[in-house]
Amino acid sequence: MSNGVHAACSVFELFLGVLLGVGLILLSTFGLVAAILAGLGALAGTLNTILGVIGLIVVILFAYCIIRRLWRCCFGGRC
Repeated sequence: MSNGVHAACSVFELFLGVLLGVGLILLSTFGLVAAILAGLGALAGTLNTILGVIGLIVVILFAYCIIRRLWRCCFGGRC
């Protein structure tokens, strides 16, 4: 039984989440994170890779939420 608390995001908020993930992936791909953290040596490359993986996970999760929400709205009869 639910206590009435329901976390819901709008499609716009979910879209911003996808954009955040894409931004993280691009920063990682172009090596900007590693360039900023170059003083850390090999740790900079590791952090760059971790940030890219986190960005990929964020894109997948938020895109899944957008598709699920739009599918329900278009074909489920409720928005």
